Amino acid sequence: MSASKIVMRIVSISFSALVFIAVVYGLYQLGLRSYNYGYRIFTEPPVSAGEGTDKLVQVRSSMDASDIGEVLEEKGLIRDARLFTLQAAFYGYSKSMKAGTYTLNTSMTSREMMQVMSSEAAEEDAEGQ
Repeated sequence: MSASKIVMRIVSISFSALVFIAVVYGLYQLGLRSYNYGYRIFTEPPVSAGEGTDKLVQVRSSMDASDIGEVLEEKGLIRDARLFTLQAAFYGYSKSMKAGTYTLNTSMTSREMMQVMSSEAAEEDAEGQ
């Protein structure tokens, strides 16, 4: 074998090893981020500790869980609207949140907010009219 073929073979093996390491690292990072995001679905803490701040939120009948999540994120009640949408699906609240005006607090978890928007919607509307 000539020297140039040996060098090319070493370069080829090195490149293959480098690609393999990059793919393994990428899969590791993807797995780590997926796990962390999945973990947050069930353990996401409130935006603020202590008393928090009350915020008024209007939910219209045309809104779905992702729209509500965007409104809550804009108001500073949650950190991630997409995470809220996934939480609503996992907790079973995606179809049960009702239209109304709600007073939510930054010290509430997203699940507590979903419970308020699902169970007290009729009471909120009756009191407001």
